[in-house]
Amino acid sequence: MSDAGETLSGDAHRNYPGNLTPFVTVTCLVAAMGGLIFGYDIGISGGVTSMDSFLEKFFPELYRRKNQMVPAKNRYCYYDSQTLTIFTSSLYLAALLASLVASTVTRKLGRRLSMLSGGLLFCGGAIINAFAGAVWMLILGRLLLGFGIGFTNQSVPLYLSEMAPHKYRGALNFFFQLSITVGILIANVVNFFSVKIKGGWGWRLSLGGAMVPALIITIGSLLLPDTPNSMIERGQHDEARNKLRRIRGVGDVEEEFRDLVAASEASKQVKNPWRNLLLRKYRPHLSMAILIPAFQQLTGINVIVFYAPVLFNTIGFESDASLMSAIITGCWNVLATIVSIYGIDKWGRRYLFLEGGFQMLICQIVVTAAIGAKFGVSGTVDKLPEWYAIVVVLFICNYVAGFAWSWGPLGWLVPSEIFPLEIRPVAQSINVSVNMFFTFATAQVFLSMLCHMKFGLFIFFSFFVCVMTVFIYFFLPETKGIPIEEMGRVWKTHWYWSRFVTDNDYQTEGGLEMIEGAQVVLTVTPSLDVIYEYRTC
Repeated sequence: MSDAGETLSGDAHRNYPGNLTPFVTVTCLVAAMGGLIFGYDIGISGGVTSMDSFLEKFFPELYRRKNQMVPAKNRYCYYDSQTLTIFTSSLYLAALLASLVASTVTRKLGRRLSMLSGGLLFCGGAIINAFAGAVWMLILGRLLLGFGIGFTNQSVPLYLSEMAPHKYRGALNFFFQLSITVGILIANVVNFFSVKIKGGWGWRLSLGGAMVPALIITIGSLLLPDTPNSMIERGQHDEARNKLRRIRGVGDVEEEFRDLVAASEASKQVKNPWRNLLLRKYRPHLSMAILIPAFQQLTGINVIVFYAPVLFNTIGFESDASLMSAIITGCWNVLATIVSIYGIDKWGRRYLFLEGGFQMLICQIVVTAAIGAKFGVSGTVDKLPEWYAIVVVLFICNYVAGFAWSWGPLGWLVPSEIFPLEIRPVAQSINVSVNMFFTFATAQVFLSMLCHMKFGLFIFFSFFVCVMTVFIYFFLPETKGIPIEEMGRVWKTHWYWSRFVTDNDYQTEGGLEMIEGAQVVLTVTPSLDVIYEYRTC
């Protein structure tokens, strides 16, 4: 059995039969539309908060400061308002709380019902915001939007990872990030045109427009099938087998089906998944569920996407120019994400993480130097020269591109694919909750940090880009091409995480391997291929 042990510690893994069928492609595309509501909201809030008609109605003091009716400390402090940041950040606090509830819905009622709940809640929030007449209505609408995002962000990445064939899981999961970037771009375009509407009601169109992506995911979730994993988890074995055949486009799916059943049987032995998540053998999974989403937000990307028009306006762009610059960065974001769809299953997760981190770091250093050299600490220069502004926009675009093909999509993909079934919904809830917490914190403190730290704010985020790049280099194993139910082996062979995955978790004795409560009979061929037969204990 020494050969088997070596094979298990190496790169061998099962290669389930299956094709990239039109059915699974369309299904994943529809499910990925859940990213539209997240992206639209990210892109819309910054543009709306830079509109004079919106500020005059809800934040009159800030409106007077922006238009220099009252003095401001300097240009960095034009938008320093805690009430304004609550409008933006309250959504993500609600999403944090909703994601914890969503794990129970996702596990017991299925992934698609969780997506449906998210779409309905988001639609309700969009309606309230469109007809808001006071700040409290804005906040209430934002809270409902946040609840919707909490449900969809918890369920959509899981749905995509479970539906996709393992060879194409990275590319299909990237459609979620692509939908986010498309949503951001659409929001930027809507803001650019709605600000020109006479009568000062364009902001209502921008906020109410969120109903469109909400209806897309709501209707889509009604038409989508649930995943075989979820069906098996709820005892629907025959339906799951038939659905797996249709998804994979082949008749022989017994090997993959048995593996899914074995994983499901193991997950049922876990009575309290929240408590079991703290077990030593899940230390690698929990670490990634916390650190990856935290680092994703500490790249500083939401400084750009939340407040792009506000940021460009702050550094000297006119109102229309700042909105157009946000559209340019949004287009660059979409194009870079499309490139990453090609590279994720070809180059691997680690390569894109490392390249993207290095690219973001260089761009942040250049933008810091450019803004610091022109505005200094006082921030008294009224406007950037045209050529100077173009340089700033170009490097911000390259920064956005670096994020779009690395930490943006991989921050959702990698956590969703590394969790074993018995902890998958709760671990994904931790992932979404941490992401939403740091998104909330970033949105809440950014304008105040910009006022007090000036251009040094970008140095702050550059530091974390360095830290997270080092973290990926040393602590993240490659997960490219590994079936989702076999992912536990990447920890067993890792130089650091292997100390937490004990022999009791992956024990091989006399041809029998114990994996998450299932007994596996191993047969090793002369070419060291491993054939598995699962027998639930």
